[in-house]
Amino acid sequence: MGASSMIVLILAALAFSSIAILIAKILTKTTTNPQKGQPYECGIPTTGKTWIQLNVGYYLFALIFLIFDVEIIFLYPWAVAAKQVGWLAFIEIVIFFFILFMGFLYAHKKGALKWM
Repeated sequence: MGASSMIVLILAALAFSSIAILIAKILTKTTTNPQKGQPYECGIPTTGKTWIQLNVGYYLFALIFLIFDVEIIFLYPWAVAAKQVGWLAFIEIVIFFFILFMGFLYAHKKGALKWM
């Protein structure tokens, strides 16, 4: 039941998604409106060049924030179960914090936390 069920699952996923896309293409009416291609920003018409290159530092900063934010979510279950588990939970969270801290140091060394 291993590889054969995975192949069937992949084929079923491809078939269902292809059929859904095909039905949507057939049933929807397409219109070419130049307003569809414009970026939407609070209803204010854009002026000047709208495709600008942003600093990659903003993207890296957001990714690092997201990583650390998601990792902090794991602290709540640990805090709830720490008393029942005992010293094993404490050792595991120390290792967890060490790994997080090493990631923070690596990001700081690479300059990903510098805003500009």
